[in-house]
Amino acid sequence: MDLIDAHVHLYPIAVNRDPVGWATEHGEAHWAQLCTRKRKDGAPVQAFPTMAQLLFDLNAAGIRRAVLMGWYWERHATCVEHNRFYASCLQAYPTRFAAFATVHPDAGQKALDEIRRAKDAGFCGIGELSPHSQHVPLDEPVWHRILELAAELDMPVNLHVTDPASRPYPGRVDTPLADFIAMAKDFPKTNFILAHWGGGLAWAEAAAGLRNVWFDTAASPLLYGPEVWKKGPIGRVLFGSDYPLMLYPKTGAGHGFADLLAEAKAAGADDSIFRVNAATLLGIE
Repeated sequence: MDLIDAHVHLYPIAVNRDPVGWATEHGEAHWAQLCTRKRKDGAPVQAFPTMAQLLFDLNAAGIRRAVLMGWYWERHATCVEHNRFYASCLQAYPTRFAAFATVHPDAGQKALDEIRRAKDAGFCGIGELSPHSQHVPLDEPVWHRILELAAELDMPVNLHVTDPASRPYPGRVDTPLADFIAMAKDFPKTNFILAHWGGGLAWAEAAAGLRNVWFDTAASPLLYGPEVWKKGPIGRVLFGSDYPLMLYPKTGAGHGFADLLAEAKAAGADDSIFRVNAATLLGIE
């Protein structure tokens, strides 16, 4: 098993037990709107698996390591709780998991301290963040300090990106693509991973010269057809599923690990996308 999934979500037991109740108690209304909603046929948009279930699913698909992504939480306390859970995952299965830490810039110095704490605990990146969803102005000084610290600690920053042409859905937040280009130019020493093919930036001429920008393929089947696997810059694309999101709701394929891998392989994706790019960027052996 030598594949790396660079975009996986996992939640603590308390979240899995009662996602809606937990979100209400923790003041995470936006997360609840996105992650606990149901489709028109009544099926949930995602599952809430345990760590054991994730490992089972990874093994079944032949995926060696999962990179655990944080979330763009609205409260600092939630970020800390999620980071502590991921630290326990790393301790339990250091060869199967890598992890990104989540923070909220409103926490100020506490957010910066949390990043350093995560680095010491073995985390290899920061994210998945979304300043647009977290209501953070892009000229916010603490946001700038976070991006500078990311460069200092060699921790790539994963950012949620919404394609401006994508369909409306509950909880959708506009993320102007020009903002990500500006961030990459303003912080050239910081490595950015733009989720969801960068909302289309992966094949946009405007992003072609940004050498500090990578793209992951999270939620690809829900957003684009198989042709996108041939359009992206191969050396800067990281395979990511967005597990446990239901990627193929029409076929009932669940999270779709196997289906997504089959789609990517059929479209010509190679070892660079499946392993090499993530291993190199994140320092994963």
